[in-house]
Amino acid sequence: MSEYGDLVKAKCDAFADRVVKLNDYLLQLESKKEEVRSKMEKRRAIPIFLLSVANICNQLLRAGTSVGANNAEATNAISKQDFRAKSYIALKEARESLYWINLLHRNGYLDDNQYDSIYADADELVRILVARCKKLDSESEK
Repeated sequence: MSEYGDLVKAKCDAFADRVVKLNDYLLQLESKKEEVRSKMEKRRAIPIFLLSVANICNQLLRAGTSVGANNAEATNAISKQDFRAKSYIALKEARESLYWINLLHRNGYLDDNQYDSIYADADELVRILVARCKKLDSESEK
């Protein structure tokens, strides 16, 4: 893999790791806030008061880890078109991650510092993938 490819992989892996840890942290934090209610709702796998944050976290978990998975698929692409397609999917997933991060922040699940930190990582990943996709587009026009 090239030096640039190694950089992209490292960024994707680091972002996925952060998303997994954030998911666990937020679910743990929210469940502790409502321990009394959760004891009353033991029959449900996910207590009602956790459904919103659990669903948003799940969406971020899926999108945030998909960036790296699609980057890995691009790395092992069978053609330039396949590499380009997987790179664009990775970009779309990174942008979707920004949406879910914003939603968590707007609804008070992330404080300003947490938001700024993870948003900056996701935004950097988007910029890296945009640069890659633009380069691939210019190469395909030749």
